Amino acid sequence: MRRLIDIAFALSVLLVLAAPMLLLAVCIRLTSPGRSLFAQQRVGLRGRLFKLYKFRSMSETPGRDRSSGLTRAGDGRVTTLGRFMRRFKIDELPQFWNVLRGDMSVIGPRPKLPRYATLFKMGYRPGITGEATLAFRHEEELMREVGQAELDDFYARHIKPVKARIDACYMCRATPISDLRMVARTFLSCLRPAAVPARTPVAPVSARVQPLPDLSAAQRQAQPPVTCHS
Repeated sequence: MRRLIDIAFALSVLLVLAAPMLLLAVCIRLTSPGRSLFAQQRVGLRGRLFKLYKFRSMSETPGRDRSSGLTRAGDGRVTTLGRFMRRFKIDELPQFWNVLRGDMSVIGPRPKLPRYATLFKMGYRPGITGEATLAFRHEEELMREVGQAELDDFYARHIKPVKARIDACYMCRATPISDLRMVARTFLSCLRPAAVPARTPVAPVSARVQPLPDLSAAQRQAQPPVTCHS
């Protein structure tokens, strides 16, 4: 049932927005050197790797894939048009092609880079939007004051475990009605992106979910999937 809804929704979006997306692709090529689409390997259903597509919002730099896959607010690599696209999440539109292909679902945890996907192998497809995506929609602002060299460690310790639990708790109770509400909430948050209060801490979100202990890489590999109980 979920897969049929995903196909119908993704096909509708791609057909309706085909012309605007083509125009945006041209604008990206004209405003900064490089390709219109950014493709990157991500981890999907049961650990299967797939290529995720986005509109390119950052300048193309050699060795980018070998650097941190995280972005913080004020990152100088983000182009002028890229900042606009990121603010309204327009850069995510090509991922409806991933949904149509079966790599992703409309609703689900955001697909992780292989280096950040050691916590567990998901038993469901990653999504374009989800509970944790909305809870951490200002993630780049949260990491604004974190040094570039510490981004990966900060994300692994303070953000990734919380997002994993929030998503797992939603997915184990998800229904077509709750998914429809999630789509509506996402649409409204894109139309009216809320301003971020000064010095917004991570604590208000993580306080609702007990963070995981600091584990070694071997322990993280052996840890069972995160589950949620009523």
